[in-house]
Amino acid sequence: MRRRWIEGWDPEDTGFWEASGAKVARRNLAFSILSEHIGFSVWTLWSVMVLFMGPEYGIDPAGKFFLVSTATLVGAFVRVPYTFAVALFGGRNWTVIAASLLLVPSVAAFAVMEPGTSYGTFLVCAALTGIGGGNFASSMTNINSFFPMRKKGWALGLNAGGGNIGVPVVQLIALAVIGAGGGPRVLLGVYIPLIVVSAVCAALFMDNLATVKNDTGAAKEAVRDIHTWIMSFLYVGTFGSFIGYSFAFGLVLQTQFGRTPLQAAGVTFIGPLLGSLIRPVGGRLADRFGGARITLWNFVAMAAATGVVIVASVRESLVLFTAAFIVVFVLSGLGNGSTYKMIPGIFRAKALGMGLAGEEADAYGRRLSGASMGLIGAVGALGGLGINLAFRQSFLSAGTGTGAFVSFLVFYAVCFGVTWAVYLRRSAARTVAAPATGTKPQLSYAEV
Repeated sequence: MRRRWIEGWDPEDTGFWEASGAKVARRNLAFSILSEHIGFSVWTLWSVMVLFMGPEYGIDPAGKFFLVSTATLVGAFVRVPYTFAVALFGGRNWTVIAASLLLVPSVAAFAVMEPGTSYGTFLVCAALTGIGGGNFASSMTNINSFFPMRKKGWALGLNAGGGNIGVPVVQLIALAVIGAGGGPRVLLGVYIPLIVVSAVCAALFMDNLATVKNDTGAAKEAVRDIHTWIMSFLYVGTFGSFIGYSFAFGLVLQTQFGRTPLQAAGVTFIGPLLGSLIRPVGGRLADRFGGARITLWNFVAMAAATGVVIVASVRESLVLFTAAFIVVFVLSGLGNGSTYKMIPGIFRAKALGMGLAGEEADAYGRRLSGASMGLIGAVGALGGLGINLAFRQSFLSAGTGTGAFVSFLVFYAVCFGVTWAVYLRRSAARTVAAPATGTKPQLSYAEV
């Protein structure tokens, strides 16, 4: 349907943006958030479903951690093709398709969720929910094209944060269902019509940008660029933590502290909710102070909060453990916003370093950042798989999650070191030295 295709789009043109671009971009952002929100809820569905699975299901904690790990794994891998689908089908068209596909895992889970179903069947259904994780990649790639560089931190943070809220929302609905004595099919009965609503809204109110095209050259260049892999690593520390903890929090409370499903569900949603709400703040802070600086100190705070979690785990202090874990959630959300904002800034800085300027530099930054976002998002999501596998092994070997948290603390320390070494060490010297030596101008990575 060509009526929903926009042939000319230049958000960096201030006149165009103020006259009509901003209104169109915000409308697409709103319905992109709705679709991504439902996608996140479906992706993390099994973090809730396992709370319903009592002894009659015959699945031990390790088996439950493996179920949620499977959903995380599939969600990470489908992010790559979902990124390229936007240019192939159009942002609006693909959002309709991606939203509709969420019916598959939801209906499948509705059909099999009962005692006596084989573990293999549950595993397949958990894997199917992974397609909900792909919605993030296509949504972020699409919205990245709608907004100018000066607005990307806030727009991408709002888009991702609104999507991330799908995690605590599905947990809140599960809490209401459990509290009312309902079963998992009631929860699924709520989401199936919501999926239809999100697909219909995308069809009615979103647009395709004809200017967005798959660039295989940019994809290959992004894969070869060291910054793509560095940012993937850092995104493991922020988003990987968020999604991994979102899947695992309720299970950890049940397994380590003996919480009932209702007790676990009563606090599980708080961390993902606050982490989602603060993500746009991370983007806004990155817009103002530089994503690298915010990301650096955020890793320091994440390591410190994880240290408190370890102390609480050893002392078996439920109150301290829960409070500190929620702080880690909040910081992971803040870091999500700041880290993702760094991506377009890094590639624009590279363009300036190559001697490009103005629209030419902006175009290079959009081209490379768009190509790299899907890969970065996919690798980052694999961090969630690592977290759940670490918990599984920790509980298998020691009966507690303490060992897993120690490994997470060490990882955050490494992320701090990488951020400082690559993006902040001697950044001011590089910026000042360029004019004096006659070399090509280069934007300090501290500002990205």
